[in-house]
Parts: sequence; structure tokens; C-alpha cells
Amino acid sequence: MEFPGLFNYWVAVVLMMAGFYIVIAQGNLIKKVVGLNIFQVSVFVFYISMGKVKGGTAPILDEGIQLYSNPLPHVLILTAIVVGVATTALALALVVRIRDAFETIEEDETDALEAEDEAR
Repeated sequence: MEFPGLFNYWVAVVLMMAGFYIVIAQGNLIKKVVGLNIFQVSVFVFYISMGKVKGGTAPILDEGIQLYSNPLPHVLILTAIVVGVATTALALALVVRIRDAFETIEEDETDALEAEDEAR
């Protein structure tokens, strides 16, 4: 296959690895949430690009149309986007609660404060 034919897969892989790196490498909890969102977008891009058929049309029955695109991946991604927004809102609400409890959103500082509280 040629490069333009695989472009959507490369975009998905690069986004996935960038999101994964952010989640692993960053200690800031908000940055981790952003990394998870980037990872999630890479999955969306992958599924949407898999669902498109070259030359295919919407699945509306007509006499002149021979090739149809499957709408199921697009519908699943719409549902996943809604779930992703809700998950992001919950994660950010938890970050706010962690900030209120520990006065920081850095993971290593919260771990140290929690260990200090357990030592008492």
C-alpha cells in the first residue's frame, strides 16, 4: 500500500502514542486527563476511518447505488464521544476535590502527603 492510503492509521497511532506518553510522563492530574482525551480521540479517528468505504454512499436504498458505507462505526463513536465528555467532566471534578483536599494537583506531592498522613 502507498503512504496516503495508510495516513489515517499513522495519525491514529501518533495520537495514541502521544496521549499514552502524556499519561505516563506527566505528574499533573489535569495533564493526565488531557492525555487520556488525546488517546480517546485516536480511537475515534481509527474507528471513523475504518467505517468509511471509498465510493460508498449513505445506506439509503436507491436503484442506482451499488456500494454503501456502514453507519454503525459512526453511531458508536457518537455514543463514545458523549461517554468521553461525561468521563472527562467526572475526572476534572475529582481533580478539583483532590485539589481541595491536598492543596495540589501534582501526583507525587499528593502521594507524599498521603504517606505522611498514614505515618501518623
